[in-house]
Amino acid sequence: MTRIEVLGPGCANCERLYRNTERAVKELGLECELEKITDLNVIMGYRIMSTPGLVIDGVVQFSGRVPSVEQLKEMLS
Repeated sequence: MTRIEVLGPGCANCERLYRNTERAVKELGLECELEKITDLNVIMGYRIMSTPGLVIDGVVQFSGRVPSVEQLKEMLS
């Protein structure tokens, strides 16, 4: 099962990325584990320079921006 992690301390952009990702997953009908990571030690372990970030199966896909639902759907398909 695909594991998707949204990295961020809880800022507005982090929340927006989580909602967009949740919507993209739902619209695609994907079975996955979606988790919001707010622990700064865990986030630092991914070596990203800015949040929010998106990690799929342990691989950082991007950081520092909030893609649209459509962009996320393309990434997840």
